[in-house]
Amino acid sequence: MNVVLDDRLLIEELLVGSRRPGVQLHTTAYWYYRACRAAVLGAGGHLSGPFRELEPQDQERAISAMLQLPNDIGLPDTRQLVPLMVEIAGRHPKLNLLNLEAVAAARALAATIWLSPEAANGVLPAVLDGELLAWEIVTPK
Repeated sequence: MNVVLDDRLLIEELLVGSRRPGVQLHTTAYWYYRACRAAVLGAGGHLSGPFRELEPQDQERAISAMLQLPNDIGLPDTRQLVPLMVEIAGRHPKLNLLNLEAVAAARALAATIWLSPEAANGVLPAVLDGELLAWEIVTPK
């Protein structure tokens, strides 16, 4: 089963590990960027919160891990996603780049998107439903 992790769940995976058996994890470039930005720059929001809770030495290791996405977490090829993003934008012209990439990744990978509760409160679930793509809410530990 392919799964696309949102930025908050990617952070959870890299800091704690939350894998389920038989699941191949992926993320998007935009979600990966936002997770790295939160780790390095922090802003006190739900993305950087897990890093602030760590001891300084553990925080440095976690930030370093964020900047080197493990090979076992897939990152879909932009060459494959961009045409899908354009197609999806035709049906959802007000959808932002982050959400377009997520929907395209789910389509390209035949994946379920795992959304943190915060992300599930946005526009993405309705678009995923409209595109007949699977998603579920996963609460970080």
